[in-house]
Amino acid sequence: MRVLIVEDDMALAHGMATHLQAQGIAVEALDDGMAAQHRLAAGGIDMALIDVGLPGLSGYELVRGIRARKLPVAVILVTARDALSDRIYGLDLGADDYLAKPFELSELSARMRAVARRVGHLARTELSFGALKMDIEDHQATLLGEPMTLTGREWALLAALVEAAGRTVPKERLVADGSPNAVEVYISRLRPRLEVAGLVIRSVRGFGYRLEQRDADAPVRH
Repeated sequence: MRVLIVEDDMALAHGMATHLQAQGIAVEALDDGMAAQHRLAAGGIDMALIDVGLPGLSGYELVRGIRARKLPVAVILVTARDALSDRIYGLDLGADDYLAKPFELSELSARMRAVARRVGHLARTELSFGALKMDIEDHQATLLGEPMTLTGREWALLAALVEAAGRTVPKERLVADGSPNAVEVYISRLRPRLEVAGLVIRSVRGFGYRLEQRDADAPVRH
């Protein structure tokens, strides 16, 4: 499942993104309603977590546009506006749920799972690529049938690559803690562990990375 966070409080957006990435969820974040509208129109987003008070275009207007265009996106409004009238208005516009700030990240995850079940955007509980298998629900990964021990960041990065199924993932979607260099560190840690199963993390210069299955006779190239 790919999630778009639309939140102009950068500290909160970062906290939400970090929490979700640690669960193997691919996350993008934007702080402007108009930018979010263009990103959603481009497709590929399964769920949007949208603040109401946004620059450019309000969260309410963003939800109205999503439903008017019949985009297949589940929506949770995440906002400090917790009056009953605000909740009713947001739900009537087409939001699938309404979460008032402040909130616990564990509640956010639970609401996302509930919405995913309810609207049919069911996230796969298992990802696989060649001999690598990742159980998202239990947070367990195996390679050639043997358990892998992964840090939260390694898990999130690897899950994003596996979910892309051989397509290139832009580097900015893999950035951890705001540092592009951190991604390179995690990639360098994962590469030798995956190569024993014939899996290669390929660098795509100027863009990102992709996971590939190496032919038995092919040399290893990064």
